[in-house]
Amino acid sequence: MKPDSVRPAKPDSPLLVSACLMGIPCRYAGGNCSNDQLQTLAAQGDVLPLCPEVLGGLPTPRPPAEIQGGDGDDVLEGQAGVVNTEGKDVTAEFLAGAQKALRVAHRWDIKEAILKARSPSCGVGQIYDGSFSGRLVEGDGVTAALLKREGIIVKSEEEWEKREAR
Repeated sequence: MKPDSVRPAKPDSPLLVSACLMGIPCRYAGGNCSNDQLQTLAAQGDVLPLCPEVLGGLPTPRPPAEIQGGDGDDVLEGQAGVVNTEGKDVTAEFLAGAQKALRVAHRWDIKEAILKARSPSCGVGQIYDGSFSGRLVEGDGVTAALLKREGIIVKSEEEWEKREAR
C-alpha cells in the first residue's frame, strides 16, 4: 500500500502528524522519532506537523512527564494530572497544547491524525502508567483523547505502519 492510501476522505485535508515523527527535534530529551514513510508523505505536501507539548508552552528539552491517576480522558475531565520527573504539575501546559492542536485541526479541516505512540500527549491506546517505571496501561494521551472526542480519526505511527505493511 502506498503512503497516500491513508489520506482522509476529503482530498484537500492534510494529515495531522506529531512533529517528532517528521524529524523535528521537539521530544522531551530534545530528539525526534523520524519516520521515513511519513516523511515521504510529507514530501507530497499532505502533512501538517505539530507538537502539542511545545504548543502548550513546554521547552525542548524538558523533563519527561506522565499522566498520573488515569489517562487523557481523565485529564480532560479534571480527574487526573500530568506530572514530570521533577514532581512539577504540567497539566495546564498539556491541556493548553491539546486545545491549540484542536484549533489547528479545525482550522485545517483535519479528519485524521498520526500521533506518537505512548506519549502523554499523543499516545493512542497505550500510555505510560505515571510511575516512570516504563509500565504501560490502556488509554490515550491528552491530545489524542481530545481529538477523538471531536471525531478525528487518531492512530499511532505504529498502527499506521502496520496498516501500510498490509
